[in-house]
Amino acid sequence: MVLTGLIADATEDKMKHNNALLGESSPYLQQHAHNPVNWQPWGENAFAMARLADKPIFLSIGYSTCHWCHVMERESFEDEDVAAAMNATFVSIKVDREERPDIDQVYMQVAQMMTGGGGWPLNVILTPEGKPFYAATYLPKHSGHGRMGIIELSNRIHSLWQEDRQRLLASADSISQSLQDKQSKNDDHNNPVLTSDWVTQAYQQFNNTFDHEHGGFGAAPKFPAPHKLMLLMRYADSHEDSTAMNMVETTLDRMRAGGIFDQLGYGFHRYATDSEWLLPHFEKMLYDQALLMMAYTEAFQATGHERHALVVDEIAQYVLRDMRAPDGAFYTAEDADSEGEEGRFYLWRETELQQYLSKEDAALAVRYWGIRRVGNFLDEARRKRTGHNILHIAEALTNADDKKSIKRIQKILLKERSKRIRPFRDEKIMADWNGLMIAALAKAGTALNRPDLYQAAAKAATAVLARLHTEDGVLWHSRASLKQQGTMGHLDDYAFLTWGLLELYESGFEGHYLSDAIALNKQMIAQFSDSKGGFYLTAKNAELLLVRPKDAWDGAIPSGNAVAMANLVRLARMTGDFTLENMAEKGLKSFAPLMQQAPTGQAFMLGALWQYLTPSYELVIAGDSSKESIQALLPLRQGFFPTLAMLFRDKTTIKLVPFIAMQKPVKNRLTFYLCHGKECRPPVHDVQHLLKLTHR
Repeated sequence: MVLTGLIADATEDKMKHNNALLGESSPYLQQHAHNPVNWQPWGENAFAMARLADKPIFLSIGYSTCHWCHVMERESFEDEDVAAAMNATFVSIKVDREERPDIDQVYMQVAQMMTGGGGWPLNVILTPEGKPFYAATYLPKHSGHGRMGIIELSNRIHSLWQEDRQRLLASADSISQSLQDKQSKNDDHNNPVLTSDWVTQAYQQFNNTFDHEHGGFGAAPKFPAPHKLMLLMRYADSHEDSTAMNMVETTLDRMRAGGIFDQLGYGFHRYATDSEWLLPHFEKMLYDQALLMMAYTEAFQATGHERHALVVDEIAQYVLRDMRAPDGAFYTAEDADSEGEEGRFYLWRETELQQYLSKEDAALAVRYWGIRRVGNFLDEARRKRTGHNILHIAEALTNADDKKSIKRIQKILLKERSKRIRPFRDEKIMADWNGLMIAALAKAGTALNRPDLYQAAAKAATAVLARLHTEDGVLWHSRASLKQQGTMGHLDDYAFLTWGLLELYESGFEGHYLSDAIALNKQMIAQFSDSKGGFYLTAKNAELLLVRPKDAWDGAIPSGNAVAMANLVRLARMTGDFTLENMAEKGLKSFAPLMQQAPTGQAFMLGALWQYLTPSYELVIAGDSSKESIQALLPLRQGFFPTLAMLFRDKTTIKLVPFIAMQKPVKNRLTFYLCHGKECRPPVHDVQHLLKLTHR
């Protein structure tokens, strides 16, 4: 009863403050709605308050499952002294980077220009006109260990704003001008010759930084970066290069064996803080599951190795069990923290295994998952080991009985773990990340002959379009309910969802998915295109920021521009509309300097370039039944054909692509029409013959 009372008192104390975030739908903003800091949501009201009060703005950007965002909230934003200092000095604005990637991208560029780095939480101090003059990431309550404390920072800015404002304003003008100059410089380019040499340069740089022992590239921290692996698979395929494929498989195998993979409940954590993939940052992001599912699917297609297909199934189990909304759409992320501690939900002591398992099973589990009595997890706060372990595969099992036992043990421990307090789940439904998961499930359903995965993708697409797609073709990024206005869609929403719809079409040959993909792509061109090539992140009628962001750098996910280029090439070859391929060429040329100067940071764009430069296969299937075609094409679908574009000839598709009307079934049999490099082959009926025509 004493403990319950203490918890109740603590909760009541935390809830005694309300600020202007209380009515916001974002889970991240809701997490800060009871801070004593007088937070405001982004909008003209907040900027008007700053002008009226003659105060600078403290802009804080993060997301709901960010570990260090939680730490800063506990140490600083929940503290009365910090709040007093901030409220006296600033009008404070909170932004969810997942809801407003445009704001995040602009001010992250500012942070990188000013400090040479960035990350979340991202804290930027602005003039009331939105011009930045200071940037930092995590800020403790007081200065120490080389970090400025937020109280000292607030007091310092208060003094400068009163006594030396012109210096701050001049700095803000200079930084804003530099940002605009940088954008203009990025838009200035000649007419370069597009070449696959840039793909080769990326391969060579990946090879130079590859960790041959543990997989991945460079030193810690290590991010999965599946789009890099997908580029390497395309290079390996076109160059018959076993070294490139070895880099892919080593990385995929080591990640699956490491602590970055949830060995009990499946799914990947966000990244590893060490070089061995053992110590994860425990967030689970929807986009990581989607992109890694695609990478493992393609590895299975390229090699035929069943272990990669097994990981695809494991990721799907996690996503469909823990990340799916009732209507079939997918949630955003699961937190790194539970009960105020990072990773607590996932950690195990040796004594716990002995408590839940028989002596023999406990001994096997300890050996297999590398359990140590002292633990392998370092408590960051206390800088010591506390007996907690991150499960990872420490010893490969060769005995069939041991393998069966581990499966049984896994179920026992997963059931016990389910009794713990789960990490917070961010239940936003976002068009872009759902587009990635739809693409991944459809692709996996095709390659693994798993209709259930295809159906999950189809159900998600129906849900996302119902939630986020308006009757006039506009796409919301996210919205809390059908009755509320959502956040305006960005380039990534259109590009990623188009990708998902294209994968769905080629998986099940349902013509309405191709129709929706074409319509979304047209809307994207109308709303986001830049006359100099490529696309802006924000629509032409979106809120004006310091600059209109336009980016091609890969982060944890591919850039919207890179996916848009790949979609344009793919749609051009599917539909015969080569104005789309010309648009892709113009866009690729606009990003040529980046691909040339920093190829490993442009992996997905280089994949789109490779797709553009590589002669494609176009396959038209003519028959009475799309289901018959799907089964007949299984040998082809299980191979690796990244430039293959497929159309099933039916009434819907003929309306979209009229030239296929003449490609009819021959002798009332399922018939395949294959073209390659603008040369068409005679129609065939046999898939094995079709495989020979593709030189596989």
